[in-house]
Amino acid sequence: MKPLAWFRSVAAKFFHRSQTAEDLEEELRSHIKLRAGDLERSGLASAEAERRARIEFGGYEKFREESHEARGGIFFETLMQDVRFALRVLRKSPGFAIAAVVTLGLAIGANAVVFGILNGLILRPLNVPQAESLYASEYGDGAGWQSYPNYIDLRDRNRSFDGLAAFSFAFAGLDTGKDPSVATGFATSGNYFDVLGIQPYLGRFFHGPDERGPNSAPYMVLTYAYWHSHFQDDRGVVGRTVQLNRHPFTIVGVAPPGFQGTLLFISPDFFMPIVNQGQVTAGFYLNDRGNNAGVFEVLGHLKPGVTPAQAVADMNAVRAYLAKAYPKESVHESSTLSHAGLTSFRRPAQAFVAGLMLLAGLILLAACANLGSLFAAHAADRSREIALRLALGSSRKRILRQLFTEAVLISLIGGAAGLLGSVVLLRRLSTWQPFEGAPVHLPVIPDARLYMVALGLTLVSGFLFGIVPVRQVLRANPYEIVKAGSSSRVGRRMTVRDVLLVVQIAICAVLVTSSLVAVRGLTRSLQSNFGFDLRNTMLANINLAMAGYSIDRVPAMQRRMLDAMETTPGVERAGLVNNYPPLAYGSGTRTNAFKDEITDLRQSNVAAMPYRYEVSPGYFDAAGTRLLAGRSFNWHDDKNVPPVAIVNKEFAGKMFGSVTNAIDKYYKLQDGTHVQVVGVVENGKYLSVTEDQQPAMFLPALQSPSSQAYLVVRSRRDPQQLAAAIRNKLHELDAGLPLDIETWSNLLAVVLFPSRVATISLGVLGMMGAMLSITGIFGMAAYSVNKRLRELGIRVALGARRTEVLEAALGRAFKLLAFGSTTGLVLGILASRVLASIVYQATPRDPLVLAGVVVAMALLGLVATWIPAQRALSVDPMMLLREE
Repeated sequence: MKPLAWFRSVAAKFFHRSQTAEDLEEELRSHIKLRAGDLERSGLASAEAERRARIEFGGYEKFREESHEARGGIFFETLMQDVRFALRVLRKSPGFAIAAVVTLGLAIGANAVVFGILNGLILRPLNVPQAESLYASEYGDGAGWQSYPNYIDLRDRNRSFDGLAAFSFAFAGLDTGKDPSVATGFATSGNYFDVLGIQPYLGRFFHGPDERGPNSAPYMVLTYAYWHSHFQDDRGVVGRTVQLNRHPFTIVGVAPPGFQGTLLFISPDFFMPIVNQGQVTAGFYLNDRGNNAGVFEVLGHLKPGVTPAQAVADMNAVRAYLAKAYPKESVHESSTLSHAGLTSFRRPAQAFVAGLMLLAGLILLAACANLGSLFAAHAADRSREIALRLALGSSRKRILRQLFTEAVLISLIGGAAGLLGSVVLLRRLSTWQPFEGAPVHLPVIPDARLYMVALGLTLVSGFLFGIVPVRQVLRANPYEIVKAGSSSRVGRRMTVRDVLLVVQIAICAVLVTSSLVAVRGLTRSLQSNFGFDLRNTMLANINLAMAGYSIDRVPAMQRRMLDAMETTPGVERAGLVNNYPPLAYGSGTRTNAFKDEITDLRQSNVAAMPYRYEVSPGYFDAAGTRLLAGRSFNWHDDKNVPPVAIVNKEFAGKMFGSVTNAIDKYYKLQDGTHVQVVGVVENGKYLSVTEDQQPAMFLPALQSPSSQAYLVVRSRRDPQQLAAAIRNKLHELDAGLPLDIETWSNLLAVVLFPSRVATISLGVLGMMGAMLSITGIFGMAAYSVNKRLRELGIRVALGARRTEVLEAALGRAFKLLAFGSTTGLVLGILASRVLASIVYQATPRDPLVLAGVVVAMALLGLVATWIPAQRALSVDPMMLLREE
C-alpha cells in the first residue's frame, strides 16, 4: 500500500471509530452465529449450540483486541484506554501515587536546578553576535591580568584574531547632580564594542579613534539596566555631563538591553575608555608596562580557519618577544584560551558544577531505585489482578504496556512538579544579590534547553523504574497465583527490590558523607588562623578620590581620620590599610622581591612573591595581628626616611632563613628599591582561606599613599552604634565623603561564599538522599511485615520473644541497611578527590566524619523502621487465625 493510501486508511479508522467497531462486532458475532447454526442442525438445542459455539470460538475480548490491532489505527485509542486505567489505579492507591510523584519531583527538580546553573554559567554563550568564536585569554597561571602596553603589543602583533579588546574594572563615585553614589564600571579599550559587534540602544559607543592618550576620551556608556533604574528611561540622557570622582564625563550612549558586559556573573553600571581610568583609579598609570593590574581580560573573535591551539601558539610567541624586549617588566608565561564569560573563574566553576551534577545524578539514581522498588512491590500487590487478566487471554505485552504507561504517567506528573519548582528557584536565583551593593548576578534564567533536559530526564526515569517489574510479569504463572491467593511467601534469596534498596542506601551514604565533609571543611575554614582578629572589628571603605582629593592631600586627611577615631568613645585602636585588606573580596596584589645582593632583577632571580599592603601606624593593633620581632610603624616612617617594611614569618623564612635574621636586613623590589625590614608579624591568610602559607610584606602608607583605603576600627561597642559614630565623625571632617561601613566578618563572608554555597548545596542533597533512603527502607520493611503477618502471629502464639519477632520481621532490612551503608561509606572515601574539589579541607577520612556517617545512617534506619517494628510487635495471633 502506498504511504498516502495507508495514511488515509488509518485516518478513516481513527475518525470513524464507532462505525469500524460496529463492523468488527458484527463480524465476530457472525462467526459465532454460523457455528451455532451448524451445531443446532446437528441436533443440539439452540441455547446449548450457542454456548458450545462460544466455547469453541475462545476469548471474545482477546480476538476483538487482536482484530483491532490487525486493522491498525488504534494506537491513540489504546493509549487513552491505558492512561484512563492508570489514573484509576493510581486513584485507588493515593499513598503510592503521592510518594512516587514527590520522590521523582524532588529528584528531577534538583537535577534541573543544577543543570540550569551549568547552562547559565558554562554552556550558554554571551549574548553577543557570533559568540561561538569569541575567546578570552588566560595569561599565566589562570589569571588574565596584564599591563596595558603589553595588551597593545599583543593586539598589534598577533595574527590569529580579527581584533583584540581589553577591559578592567572601575569603581567610582557617580554624581548626576542629585545623590552621589558608588557605581561599578568596565574600563574598556576603544575597540571593545566594535570587536563584540553590538549596536547601541541609544546614542553611540566610543571607538578606537576617540583614544588619543591618557585622559583623552571622557566618555561614558550606560548599561540599559542602570539607565532604566537611575535615569527612569530618560532618552535625553545622551549628551549629559556627569561627574566620575569629580571628573566630568559625557554620556554618549546606552547599551542594548540584553548586553551586561563580558563577565557572566558581574553586571557593570557603565562603560568608560580605559585610557581615562587614571581619573577614577588612583595610582593607575596607563603606560606603565610593569603595571600588571592594568588589564583584567583580553578577548576577541578568532579569524576563520584559526584553531584555538594555533592562537595560543601565536600569543605565546608574542609573550616570548615581550619577555625578551622588556626583561624587567614582562615575563613569558604560557597563555590559554577559553570561551569568554568566565575566563579565570571557569576552572573552579566547572569543578563545582561538575561535582553538583554528579551528586544530583546520584539523587536521581536513588529516586529511580526507590521508585523501582515501590513499583515492583505495587505490581506484586496486584499479582492476582494481573493473573486474572492473563487467564482471561490478555497478552503479557499489553500488561507490560499498561505498567509502563503508569510509570511514564507518574514520571510526567513528578517531572512537571519538579520542573515547576526548579523554574521558580532559578528565577529567584537570577535576581538574587548575595552581597549588598555588589554588582553580582547569576545568569540562570530558564530556557528551552532546560525544558528539554527535564523532559529527557523525566522519560528516562519513567523507563528506568518502570522496567523493574518486567521480569516478574514475564515469569508470572497465572494458575499458581490464582490458586495461592493473596498471601504470597517472602523468600530468602536476594531479589531485585533488595538490590535496588542496597543501591539506594549506598547512594544516600555517599550524599550524607559529602554533606558532613562540607560542614567539617567549612568549620575548619572558620577556625583557621587568619593572622588578624575578626571579632569587634569594623571596616570603613573610604575612597578619597571620589570626594575630589588629590594624592598629595590624602596623607593629611587620613591622619585626621585616624585622630578622629581615637577620640571616638569606645574605640580601642584604629588604623588604615590601603586598597583592600587581607581576605577582602578574594583580592590581593603580589610583587617581586629579590635578595639584596642580586643585581640582575629578572623573573628567574625572584626570591619571593609576597602579597603587598600599605598600612598606617596602629594598623596591627587594630587588626589584632601579633608582632613577633622588631617594631611597628610610626608617623616618622614617611617619604623623608629610607624605605622600611614589616614582613610576615613566611617571608622572613624564605628571604632570610628565620625571624631573628630578618630584623634590620635588606631586600630589593622590582624597581631596585632597597627596603629594610624593621619588624616581623605572624603569618596569616591573604587571598583565600584555602591557600597554603604565603609570604606578605607591609609598607608604610606614608611612603606609598593611596586614596583608596580601609579604616580598621577595633571596639567593643555595638556594631550598629559604632557604625553610626564612625559615620558622624567622618562626616564632621567632610560631609561629602562616600562611606561603606561593615564588620570584617561580613567582608570575609564574600571570600567564604563559595564554601558556604557548596556546604548548603551538599547539605540539601544529603537531606534529599536521607529522605529517599527513609522512604525506601520504610517501604521495604512495611512490605515485609505486611506479607509475613501470619507467620509473625504464629511465632508470637508459640512464645517467641520480642527480639526474635523483630529479627524475623526486620532482620533483612537491617542487614541491607548495614551493607548499603558500608558500601556508600567506602565509595565516599574513594571520592575524596571529588569532594576536595568542591569544599576546602574536605576529607571523608576524618574520624568525626566517619562517626557522623555511621550515626546518621543508624538513625535513618531507626526512623524508617519504627512504624513497621511497632506493627510487628503488636501482632494479635488470635485475630489473624480467625481471619484465616
